[in-house]
Amino acid sequence: MNRKQQQFSMQVMTAQVLLALSCMAQHSAQAQTTNATPETASESSSALDADAIKSRVVITGNAVGNRAPVQTSLKATQPQSVITATFIEQSVTPLADFNAVARIAPSIGSGVSANGPGLAESKVTLRGFQDGEYNMTYDGIPFGDTNNPTHHSTSYFPARIIGGMVIERGPGNASNLGQATFGGSINLFSKELSHDFNFTPYATFGSWNTKMLGVQLDSGISSHFGDTRFMFNGSRLTTDGYLTYSGVTEDNYQFKLQRSLGKDTVITVFSTYNKITSYTPDKGGVTLSQVAQFGKNYALNNDPTSQNYFGYNFNNKSTDFDYIRLQSRLAGWNIDNTVYTYSYTNDTYSGQDASGATANGTKSGITGNKNVPGYNKLNAYRVNGDIFKVTNQFDAGLLRAGVWLESANTNRHTYDLDWTLGVPNPKESTAPKNVSYDQRSSWKQYQPFVEFEWAPMADWTITPGLKYMHFKRALDATVNQTTRIPTTAEQTYTSTLPFLTANYSINKEWSTYAQVARGFLVPDLSMFYVNNPGLSTPKPQTSTNYQLGTVHQSRNLTLDADVYYIDFDNKIASTGTGNDLVYYNQGGVVYKGVEAAVTYYVGSGFSVHANASLNSAKAKDTGLQVAKAPDSTSAFGVLYKANGLYGSLIAKTTGTQYAKDGEPAAYKIPSYTTADLTLGYRWKTPAAMVKNIKLQMGINNLFDKQDVTSVSANSKGVAFDQYTFQPARSWNFSLSADF
Repeated sequence: MNRKQQQFSMQVMTAQVLLALSCMAQHSAQAQTTNATPETASESSSALDADAIKSRVVITGNAVGNRAPVQTSLKATQPQSVITATFIEQSVTPLADFNAVARIAPSIGSGVSANGPGLAESKVTLRGFQDGEYNMTYDGIPFGDTNNPTHHSTSYFPARIIGGMVIERGPGNASNLGQATFGGSINLFSKELSHDFNFTPYATFGSWNTKMLGVQLDSGISSHFGDTRFMFNGSRLTTDGYLTYSGVTEDNYQFKLQRSLGKDTVITVFSTYNKITSYTPDKGGVTLSQVAQFGKNYALNNDPTSQNYFGYNFNNKSTDFDYIRLQSRLAGWNIDNTVYTYSYTNDTYSGQDASGATANGTKSGITGNKNVPGYNKLNAYRVNGDIFKVTNQFDAGLLRAGVWLESANTNRHTYDLDWTLGVPNPKESTAPKNVSYDQRSSWKQYQPFVEFEWAPMADWTITPGLKYMHFKRALDATVNQTTRIPTTAEQTYTSTLPFLTANYSINKEWSTYAQVARGFLVPDLSMFYVNNPGLSTPKPQTSTNYQLGTVHQSRNLTLDADVYYIDFDNKIASTGTGNDLVYYNQGGVVYKGVEAAVTYYVGSGFSVHANASLNSAKAKDTGLQVAKAPDSTSAFGVLYKANGLYGSLIAKTTGTQYAKDGEPAAYKIPSYTTADLTLGYRWKTPAAMVKNIKLQMGINNLFDKQDVTSVSANSKGVAFDQYTFQPARSWNFSLSADF
């Protein structure tokens, strides 16, 4: 984006904010508190009407509702899993990433970090959809990479700053935002601001010389400054990691402020910054020959003549995520406007090939050259956006409408290096010989939407909706990826998506729902990595979802179950080879299955939980399960909470999957199970300075399973396929105090 474009973008955002402020200043209504987490949401919380996700989250505050690891709202219009702040704080290690939180839910597969919980990136699947085929949001704002909407689990939001999560398994309503409504949404929420002043230092110590120190400051409510309240959280994590020579240092800072501006307006300001330095091969995993020689925890070494030398394999990542949200009422309308920006910078240095398939040496023409080859890879982007929503409660139901505007600018390159000499490596066959690719890309998109939550009778809600997607992507590469020729290209993708959902309340404890909806997935930037991008014009991949489910919540029991059928069309395929490669739409996949979850409160503080799913994801042309899609998931847990003491033992199983399409027996990955134990105690102290003290200990992978979790096939032969394994059993101990 040039300077004029940047100025124009900021002027548009500023004008929208000023317009909202002007309207809000002219009218008065009851002030709204719109930041309720999924744990505290209630049917009477009218503030949630402005947030389509949270408005569908209604959890009863009964004995089992406060203990269930995952549960579904009685207002659900599609299959969902609500994960509360209490579960995150009491059953998930403070070191974890957001995927470790999501892992408990049915149909969520994987989420296991090979370097230890939260100490390296992990991926999760959702009904067999891979990362990049489902949305992820934070406080309702979609985020993800700009070449495709994938995510980095150790960046932005560690589990310790997440205040709740709602996993929606389906496209949702028209107001669900994102570039991949195709597979569903994993929605993260920030922590609720406290009404009371607290100063909370905390610390966690664990296996592999792991240490995390931090502090959180809660201001409480200041009635003299518009009922202002804010929170600041800062922490540093250091570790040697489970994998060899795979140390990590992470700094995370978070700030959130909320203030009333007059009677009818609330402003929320949020900002977080995360910085990570880690030692890891760019393309992780270990070959079976390396396992036989060094063990399953092999990653890097201390040999400067090796491409796996830790001094050649490291990255520096920094992210920020910031927004300003204004909410008010105008002539009976709720107005909700969020201006946001986020960025990601990954500056990676790596040896050429961690698998050993590429020998040392360069193409410099020096006979017997044994220099260590490698590369520097940069992925840096900035995304700016605005989400504007209005809602109004009529006698017949609730109307929601709005528009999502967003732009992104990205700088990506890979430069080849000679690590032995510390100079550029002339690896490529044509000039510039040390540049694999050097490109700029951008997008501009908008998504207007409208939906009406119609209540024909007291126990019915029927919500039709419509969304239009307009997405323009552009590329300007001096050296294009794959083809290595100068390339400029742009492509516009559009789609109109209808939605229809319904919820019927059978009684106060039991409801049922149904959904028919269209989802979409924007094509990747890689569609431009061809000799003639004008010949590659695939349509967005789309899905039609049919879902039916039921929810029960009573004093001692929560239960939900659903069935789903997803018809996926416009699957992107390719034809031709080399620079003549062309992408087009061909075939699809049928996803179908059944999911269920139950929590029963036994009494005396004890409850038991179980959830499971059977998931089929088969290609229409072959009838075979697609790659990396587990055929099932299951979880079982025993939880306890009473008199300040709490604990849980939870085992999660990811079912059988295949590492390659076509179900080749050699790439079959058997099911694997990870069990985690947590015990803690909170003392409420009568001392004047210390309000309470919390001690917590955890054991991850209690039974020390070290099964295969993924296999990355290598084009140079099966001997160089790279495997990842469950990390060995680990422990952690945490201490915090509120002053």
